[in-house]
Amino acid sequence: MKIKNIFIHIILIIVCVLSLLPFLWLLSTALKGRGENIFAYPPVFFPQDFTFDNMKEVLRLVPIVRYCINSFIVAGFSVILNVILSAMAAYPLARMNFMGKKITFFAILATIMVPFQCIMLPCYIITLKLNMVDSYSDLMGYIGLIMPFAVNAFGIFLMRQAFMTIPKEIEESAVVDGCNSWQIFFKLLLPMTKPTIAVLAIFTFIGSWGEFLWPSIVLTNEKLFTLPVGINNLSSAFSADYRLVAAGSIISIIPILIFFLSLQKYFISGANDGAVKG
Repeated sequence: MKIKNIFIHIILIIVCVLSLLPFLWLLSTALKGRGENIFAYPPVFFPQDFTFDNMKEVLRLVPIVRYCINSFIVAGFSVILNVILSAMAAYPLARMNFMGKKITFFAILATIMVPFQCIMLPCYIITLKLNMVDSYSDLMGYIGLIMPFAVNAFGIFLMRQAFMTIPKEIEESAVVDGCNSWQIFFKLLLPMTKPTIAVLAIFTFIGSWGEFLWPSIVLTNEKLFTLPVGINNLSSAFSADYRLVAAGSIISIIPILIFFLSLQKYFISGANDGAVKG
């Protein structure tokens, strides 16, 4: 049994190293000085001329702070809307009985199989028709970035599974005490599903923070560029100086790490709630 556990741990360590290797190589590139060849063969992993000048150069030459603020605005409101709307959609699917409940739930799940690229054109046309673009106003530009991702089937599924783990006796006790459905939802069920809310917030934040395709389509005003779009322009603006691109990418990863670490204590228990059979 010990030999088996050792073997399993070795496999897990190898998988972890392989998963972290792209990030570590990105960090290595960002910390290499101008005198080093980043395309040397055989590759040199550890920087010989260790420096933070690339990150300083990115902060000096590119409005990356502005890009970060835009990404924070978009990701923050996406998280808030996803948590609220997903929870409100999941509550009746988990706790109420109505005609077509299962069909509705399976129809929502079926949308997971439809990639965003398939509905991108209709979304873009609707966004233009509703003037939710930055050419109309900055506020409408932000709304156009946020609304297509305000709720998704994964969030509804995750919250439904979390609600179903709560014993119905607790809800029945609240009804006896005189609580209505809204009070049960906001004061009882939501506080009991904080771990799952944290998981949904983490996934939504990461997905919104790293979204490139949609912002690159709808944004024309550089003042509203999100971080991925800004970093993409960074590569062309400096003739593909991959040291600066790598430095910008490292800077863009830092907020995600901070956000995840701040909610990590809820992550495992919340992820397990989604594994409960419905």
